[in-house]
Amino acid sequence: MAKIVFFSQTGQTRKFVEKVKQYESIEITPSNFEIEMSEPFILVMPSYEANVHPIVIDTAADFLETSDNIAYCKGLFGGGNLNFAQLFCITAKTLAKDYNIPLLHEFEFQGTPLDVKKLEEELQKIE
Repeated sequence: MAKIVFFSQTGQTRKFVEKVKQYESIEITPSNFEIEMSEPFILVMPSYEANVHPIVIDTAADFLETSDNIAYCKGLFGGGNLNFAQLFCITAKTLAKDYNIPLLHEFEFQGTPLDVKKLEEELQKIE
């Protein structure tokens, strides 16, 4: 079954992911990223101010480079704050470019019901 892997420093991304009840989610952190995946997943990554951005990118990169995780990653969802202008969803955009992973969707804060539905639809596609 498809899974959701996510990072959440402030809790906004966690609250978004928790709205998707029928799929298991796994939270990665800077100290807990060496999780080996054996099933397809969508990576949900938030964006923060520039001083936090390297921590988030490094955690995601370390996770994707663990074992064969990159092969199981079927796409990215990016969360952020529209007030960040060009930095809106920059983490997901950067990872999509660096790892050649499709950027499936962008959402703000905890997402809307339509954003949740989009994540559910994308998870169903990869099952």
